[in-house]
Amino acid sequence: MVVSSEEYGPPLAQNLGVAHISFDPDRKKYPVSASLIRAKPFRYWDFIPIVVRPFFVKKICIYGPESTGKSTLAINLAKRYQTEFVPEVAREFITTNDFTVDDIIAIAEAHHLRIQQKLKTANKILICDTDVITTQIYCRHYLKVVPDILYDIETIVKYDKYFLLDIDVEWIADGLRDLGHQRDYMMNVFREQLTQRGIEFIAVGGDYQQREEIVSNEIDRMLM
Repeated sequence: MVVSSEEYGPPLAQNLGVAHISFDPDRKKYPVSASLIRAKPFRYWDFIPIVVRPFFVKKICIYGPESTGKSTLAINLAKRYQTEFVPEVAREFITTNDFTVDDIIAIAEAHHLRIQQKLKTANKILICDTDVITTQIYCRHYLKVVPDILYDIETIVKYDKYFLLDIDVEWIADGLRDLGHQRDYMMNVFREQLTQRGIEFIAVGGDYQQREEIVSNEIDRMLM
């Protein structure tokens, strides 16, 4: 049999030689269609099965040099939009900048895995604190090499929007940060890595509240 809400349902069933059952043809009980979901998935989010939602989730990357407020912003945005965020997992693996290539690979793989896990429960958007390009930057800076697997992961994980946080806030030491004297240089490195890849980004500056408003305004537009 064919079950449909569409006008093509009865002739399709007839051509197939099977019965047709009409389901809510006026769309009063379920005011949605596959076309509407594809066009505006966030508007019809509640009609999308949970197992399908990760396909539509938008990944947001909070990106930039150290001490620009990325982690706090990611947490605040996740609360604001009642969704998940992926933390900077490097801090779960290392406590100093005396690390190895194996450490870097473990960090990149863990971050990738965390994204896949959080996508399953994210509410329309997933906020990510840093990305694998960031891992490449610090690996190159401290170890003078970047393992191929970091580029492999980069090809797998694609973000829907990048926000590049500026260095126009106070640099705060936390025991791991040690590039306060190279802020301008590192800012240029982070910006150039996106530019070289042709990745569009939104520059975010101002105080911490202004940063959150800039990012949230853009996310609001994405969710329309």
